[in-house]
Amino acid sequence: MLLRSDILTAAEGEAAGVDNPQGVGAVLLICEHASKTLPASVGDLGLDAEALSSHIAWDPGALAVAEALSVKLDATLIHQRFSRLVYDCNRPPEAPGAMPEVSEIYEIPGNRDLSPAERYARTAALYVPFHDKVAATIAERTERGQQTVLVTVHSFTPVYLGKPRAVEIGILHDTDRRLADAMLDAAEGGPFRVERNVPYGPEDGVTHTLRLHGLPQGHLNVMIEVRNDLIADAVGQGVVADYLAGLIRAAIGVCQQ
Repeated sequence: MLLRSDILTAAEGEAAGVDNPQGVGAVLLICEHASKTLPASVGDLGLDAEALSSHIAWDPGALAVAEALSVKLDATLIHQRFSRLVYDCNRPPEAPGAMPEVSEIYEIPGNRDLSPAERYARTAALYVPFHDKVAATIAERTERGQQTVLVTVHSFTPVYLGKPRAVEIGILHDTDRRLADAMLDAAEGGPFRVERNVPYGPEDGVTHTLRLHGLPQGHLNVMIEVRNDLIADAVGQGVVADYLAGLIRAAIGVCQQ
């Protein structure tokens, strides 16, 4: 039987990283696709360097934007420290996309025909501690009377399966649309093309973290997707983070009226 310790060594550290743990802001930031790092135990999954640096391995620019938002909003940030190719922490263990065999145009040989033991070991090493950290952080905030507004930060590729994507920022929600509605209202007439539940929506299974940690307790929640060509460098990351911080602040204010 494979064990959790077979996936991550002690030297590789924890599945989840935490920035600004003492942040007093209402927002709790989550970045599930922050890293392209692979644990040594899985090798290269049969992929070349180009694939392992591409959007299938992580969300380029998302962590940098989330880090900037953490500073601007005095928000705690929890981020995944390993590639979503090993385990996508925005998917439940039963989902095929949790350990994908194919992502866009790439086959992932190292994820093909995983045994139940291998799937369990990855789940125990990566998914469980990541979401335990999120749940524990929310519980601690609730105990000390600190509001939690859950905001997950992602990026998406401008061309997918050969088709260009015109949308620049997606504001995604599940059944609770309060924060998303307010952000979309605040975005009207702004500098970016902002759309609802684009390029993905709840029907694509992308709102797992919101469903797990936001909906059951009634926390305001939203998922943000930014086209990654807009945040490919520090200048773009700063511009987008400034813009998103303004939208988030405005939307929270509306929701609290």
